[in-house]
Parts: sequence; structure tokens; C-alpha cells
Amino acid sequence: MSRPSVADRRLPRRDPRSPVARLSEWIDDIGRHSPARFAIMIFTGLIVVFTLVFSLPVSSAEGSRTPLADSLFTAVSVICVTGLATVDMATHWSLFGHVVIFVGVQIGAIGVLTLASIMGLVVSRKLGLRARLMAASDSNPLRVHAGPVPEGQAVRLGEVGGLLATVALSSAVIQTVIALLLIPRVLLDGIPLGDAVLDSFYYSAMAFTNTGFTPNADGLAPFADDYWFLSLIMVGVFLGSIGFPVIYALARNPRNPRRWSVHVKLTLVTSGVLLLAGTVLYIVLEFDNPETFGDIAAGPTIFQSLFLSTMTRSGGFATIDISELNGSSLLVTDMLMFIGGGSASTAGGIKVTTLAVLFLAAFAEARGNRSMEAFGRRIPSDVLRLSVSVVLWGATIVAVSSILIMHITKEPLDHVLFESISAFATSGLSTGLTDRLPDSGKYILAVTMWMGRVGTVTLSVALAASQRRQLFTRAEERPIVG
Repeated sequence: MSRPSVADRRLPRRDPRSPVARLSEWIDDIGRHSPARFAIMIFTGLIVVFTLVFSLPVSSAEGSRTPLADSLFTAVSVICVTGLATVDMATHWSLFGHVVIFVGVQIGAIGVLTLASIMGLVVSRKLGLRARLMAASDSNPLRVHAGPVPEGQAVRLGEVGGLLATVALSSAVIQTVIALLLIPRVLLDGIPLGDAVLDSFYYSAMAFTNTGFTPNADGLAPFADDYWFLSLIMVGVFLGSIGFPVIYALARNPRNPRRWSVHVKLTLVTSGVLLLAGTVLYIVLEFDNPETFGDIAAGPTIFQSLFLSTMTRSGGFATIDISELNGSSLLVTDMLMFIGGGSASTAGGIKVTTLAVLFLAAFAEARGNRSMEAFGRRIPSDVLRLSVSVVLWGATIVAVSSILIMHITKEPLDHVLFESISAFATSGLSTGLTDRLPDSGKYILAVTMWMGRVGTVTLSVALAASQRRQLFTRAEERPIVG
């Protein structure tokens, strides 16, 4: 038996596995070691696939190819459940295109990793540790980084299976119930039964996912004075914006608030305060504006202000021309959109709990307390670091996007800032600027939507929540602050 020569021994061995097997192992390795990178990779891959699908002639109503800038923008807006559009979403797309949009917002709303875990649970009828970790990364951004999570979770790892069931069940039940309640109202407009059913489920999905697309070119104009219709839309938007961990906690202990976690309590209280504050501010700032609420009675003014305040959480629907709001109201809307909804929800923004933690830190500092406390519990300092990182990264993204779009379009600051915040916070409200953006502006706004949906959490976690061992402490020195 001859021995291999030295030259043969130096040749690199060929991997006998197929390219597909090697790719599968590479993806598996990324998902195991870095859920954040895995999520971004899958998320971006979905955007690429949906861009290609929207570019197909079969996706457009006219049977023609949609330009790349519009296809990409629509794909990002759908997967990021934003609601901004550069084409008329009701008339530009074919039935096939609308089905793609409907499926896309469902995927984007519940999260890629959560959807993957639900599918694995359905197929294998069991939930392994890796699937639990993937789903937990969607339910709590602090789990996105590799390494231990130092504080108690809104949803513990052992409860992930129940959370996945809650996500799937609540999404289906809430959207179905709202759609069934909308059908009679849509039928009253003389719409055929088949179209009324489709439109109702479309409205219901766009409300719960906080997207804000409408199936008709007139938007909400036919229902602008219909309290029943608008109330159902508000309920869908609110339930989608509070977050699946909150829905899970409420489903488990609906009558025992003492057993709710601090996360659940902060989310509900802060959301309620912001909703009420927004309503009052819109009443005060817009009651004399003839282009919005100036020509209607007090009752409708209160209701429309409540509706607008709810939509700023990321809903995206509007019964008025947003560009006609007073400058002060536009600024209030900017702030409410930037805050957004709850963590692990269909809403965007920096999240209401981020704002709550910042205010708790400010109150603790003003009182001279060494730690933050809420509802009888102490909140660790690393959560504050994460909150600060989220706000700073969010403000940076909005600032860079606004500067670039202002330079390209020469539009006024108030409208450019509004559009940038709406994209970052995946709100979908618009002053009309998005419709007139050149292709370069569309690409910038698309990146802003992408960063708003996945960028701030990933970057802030990498900077603020990653744990590493440090065997030394540097000398302390205090800079002057304030």
C-alpha cells in the first residue's frame, strides 16, 4: 500500500458536503451564536425577496414592472409595518400584490424569529432550547446579545412556549373579531359581500399590525365621521401597540394586577398617560384650526383628537390632512411618534418603557435616590444604559435622515423631520412629502425604516447590554454635567 506523497498531504481537503449543506450549517452557526445577526440577516433577506416580488408585472394592477425604488420602498414599508408609500397602495397593486402585502405585514408584525419558532413548534410539536432562545430574542431585546441577561424578564425562557401560543392565537382572534365587526358597516356603503369581507379583514390586519394601509383610494374619508368604524380601528391599533408580552400577562392574570410584571405595568400606565396627553394637546392646539377640527362640534373634536393621538403610536391611519396641522401639533405628533408603542409589539419608536425608565431615573436623581424604583421593584442600572443608547441612536438616525432629505429636496424642516420620524418610528403618518421624493430620497427613507425596526435595539444591546469579564477598574474622574 503506497503512502501519500508530501505534496499530496499539503493539498487542502475538499469538503464532501454539498454547498446547500455548508450554507445551512453556516446559517445555523450564526443563529446559535448571534441571534441579533441572524435576525437581521433573515429580515434583510425577506426585504430582498419582497422587493423582487413587487417588481414582477403580476404584482401591479397594470401588469407592468414597478420601478426598483418603489418596489424596494414598498417591501421595506411592508416588512417594517410602517405604512408609508411612494405609490397609491390601493390602486397600484393587483390582487396578487395585495395578498403579498397582507402576508408581509403579518410576518413583520409578529417578528421573524417568533414566526420561525411558531412554524417549528407546529411542525415538530415541541420547542427546543434554540427555538426558545430565538423567540425570546423577539420578546425581549435584552436577549438579542450573546451572553447572560442580568435582570428578570418580562417573559421567562420557560414561558416562551405559552408566549408563542399567545402570539399566534391573539393575532388571529383579534384580527378576526375586528374584521367581523367591520363587515356590516362596510356593507352599508353598498360594497358587495365578497369585497366587504376582504376589505374588512384588510383594515383589521392593518390596524392590529399598526401599518395603516387602506384597500380603497379614498383612505378613511368614507368613514371619517363613523365612530363605530374608527373605534374598532383604534382598538386594533392599541392592542397591537402594547406588545405581545403584555397581552400574554393579561391573558394569564386578567384580574390580578399584583402578579403583573413591572414591564407590563409601566407599559400600560405610560401608554395611557401618553394617549390622554396627546388627546388633550390636540384639542387645545387644533380646536380653532378650520382645516382640521375648527369647524366641528366639541364632541367630534374630542373623538377625532383621541383617534389622532392613538394613531401617532404607530397606527398610520388619518381622517384629516396631516399637512394642515398647526406647527405646534406637528411637533407634538413628532414626539408621540418618536416614543411609539410597547416593546415586542407591532408598533415602532423608542418604546414607552424606554421613556418611563428615563423619567424614573430623572425622578430618582432629583430625590437623591441611588436606584430607580417602580411599583415596589428596583430597576437595575443596565436597563437605564440601554434606554439611553436607544434614544441616542434613534435621535442620530432621525437627524442624519432629515439632513440628507433636506439637502436633496430643499423641503422645509417641519415636514422633513415629520417624515423622517414617521419612517424611523414605523408610524406611517405623512404630510405628503413621501409621494414627491426622488429616488435617492426614497432609498434614504427606506434605510431609516429598516434602522428604526431593527437597528436601534441591535446597536444599543451591543453597546449597553453585552456582558464581559473585566479584571480591573480604572481610576474614577467625574466630568461636569449640566
